[in-house]
Amino acid sequence: MSVFAIGDTHLSFSSDKPMNVFKGWDDYVLRLQNKWQKLVKTEDTVIINGDISWGMTLSESEKDFEFLNGLNGTKILIKGNHDYWWNTLTKMNNYFQSKGFDTLKILNNNAYRIGDISVAGTRGWFFDAEKQGEDKIMARECARLQRSIDEAKKLGGETVVFLHYPPVSNVGDCEPILDVLLANGIKRCYYGHLHGGAAHIAVNGKKHGIDFRLVSADYLEFCPYSISLG
Repeated sequence: MSVFAIGDTHLSFSSDKPMNVFKGWDDYVLRLQNKWQKLVKTEDTVIINGDISWGMTLSESEKDFEFLNGLNGTKILIKGNHDYWWNTLTKMNNYFQSKGFDTLKILNNNAYRIGDISVAGTRGWFFDAEKQGEDKIMARECARLQRSIDEAKKLGGETVVFLHYPPVSNVGDCEPILDVLLANGIKRCYYGHLHGGAAHIAVNGKKHGIDFRLVSADYLEFCPYSISLG
């Protein structure tokens, strides 16, 4: 049993949002599928760090979910800033069950125990948020992260956090989110959102005593990143 992470798959089987217009995204779905299937086994788990599907609704995202469901392993999905199809945990669970998507799970105010780690996380928010109303969004995301961490602690093992937005960068930190991580003694955090040239601001290594890793799909060349269970 192994655990992997990859973010920003940006699938668009039913949406007119071809990512291959961007440098490095040529044949990305096939590349993702081939590398995933070679690396991930049926008994493994992959956390997908948001921006999963371009579909605006569940019906528009259905073929994207069908694609993910057909890949090896269990997938734990986190909300990204483009995941407009996202809904409550109960509604998503009911939807997945109704469609037979039995390898897909939602991380939303909850947690999952896998081997010696417990998976916690949420979307997060911008480190430079300044627009009106964003303080409320930030507070909500911090509360969701804390609830998820609390649930992870109940499950035992090391709590490992997965976010969509980067909580730290080389040009600034998202201090409210970072404060939650530090207050709970988190030692590992994986995030996405940064693409292409923006990856140069990513922190890949220790900062504030936490090991941070960027796992956006194009940064990983569409190969899921292995997470140590020990």
